[in-house]
Amino acid sequence: MSKAWLHVVGIGADGMSGLAPATRAVVEAAEVIIGGERHHDLSADLVADRIAWPSPFNALIDILRDLKGRRVVVLATGDPLWFSAGARIGRAIDPAEIIYHPQVGAFQLASVRMGWSMADLETLTVHGRPVEQMIAFIQPDARLLILTTGAETPAQIAKFLTDRGFGQSKMTVLASMGAKDEARFDGIAETWSHTVPAFNTLAVDCIAAPDAALLPRVPGLADDMFTHDGTMTKQEVRAATLAKLMPMRGALLWDIGTGCGSVAVEWMRGARYARAIGIEPRADRRALAAANALALGVPKLVLLDGTVPDALHGLEAPDAVFIGGGLSEPVFDAAWAALRPLGRLVANAVTLESEAILIQLHARHGGQMVKIQISRAEPIGGPNTGLSGWKPLMPVTQWSLIKR
Repeated sequence: MSKAWLHVVGIGADGMSGLAPATRAVVEAAEVIIGGERHHDLSADLVADRIAWPSPFNALIDILRDLKGRRVVVLATGDPLWFSAGARIGRAIDPAEIIYHPQVGAFQLASVRMGWSMADLETLTVHGRPVEQMIAFIQPDARLLILTTGAETPAQIAKFLTDRGFGQSKMTVLASMGAKDEARFDGIAETWSHTVPAFNTLAVDCIAAPDAALLPRVPGLADDMFTHDGTMTKQEVRAATLAKLMPMRGALLWDIGTGCGSVAVEWMRGARYARAIGIEPRADRRALAAANALALGVPKLVLLDGTVPDALHGLEAPDAVFIGGGLSEPVFDAAWAALRPLGRLVANAVTLESEAILIQLHARHGGQMVKIQISRAEPIGGPNTGLSGWKPLMPVTQWSLIKR
């Protein structure tokens, strides 16, 4: 016998008439309907107790638990499991107690309006989230569908595109898709000036100028893409470091001694929803890291003021740890103890003293030890000689291992 008592129903701009007959019957039989103002307007003819989205939204879970035993319907826009309320509800309530009723959502409708294949584009949401997180997806020839926060969001995104050399990108705002008042606004990023409805979906066809900033998601961004004070993990070493840390979807990194945040930023760019906590005792460097995270599209980087190992206590267990500063045996012991199974730990050393610690740890725990030596070609003998030579960077000793 089914345990389900809660129905999460996707509804479109066409309201009740757009629901499948069986789904419509579920909504019509509801004793309690929960949703936003727009959802209640779309189902206004029904007789049921009405509850608006609570604030904060997480309070919804307690409300739902208190309603168990009644016929409850939660109305959401489109597909309730695609950047919508259904996923949050399903994490807190036994999925066996929930029945989902999907509807064609904004992404499907927008792809049809644009004539774009959904297999060949990125679907994003900045609804109620930092708009800057879309920056990480600006790539030549990329196509983006974005659920926006409000009427001002397209103009903000147009500026991000223009500032990075993508000002010729084509932008289309689609509003009230499927309703009688459906509207479309087309333009170019660098000249975008439309006033659009607050509830909209944005389509972006990214077009790069010859001098556009190239920000691939593969680790190894140029050093000058970061604001820094000279102390940072350099491009080539950073790429090797991230290869050993292995960014994965939703995984958490502890970046110990985060400095300007270059490793944490590239970790978060390297996989969808990857998270990072940077521990850095210097306020000026935390400010640099925060600015870099915002500029490079990972505004959710968490930065903590503290010294290790004390600052590590009480943090969520990580999937990977990078020790770029503050290396000591107690720091390693604390990080290794907290690391999840199959977690990756990478420690880089520049000084002889730090290298000696790595040698001792390697002898006890195994793993891989490598010496990374990079030289870059630079002009020599003055600006007009036309001559170049190799300028070595400081060698880096890198130790890495996986927790089995």
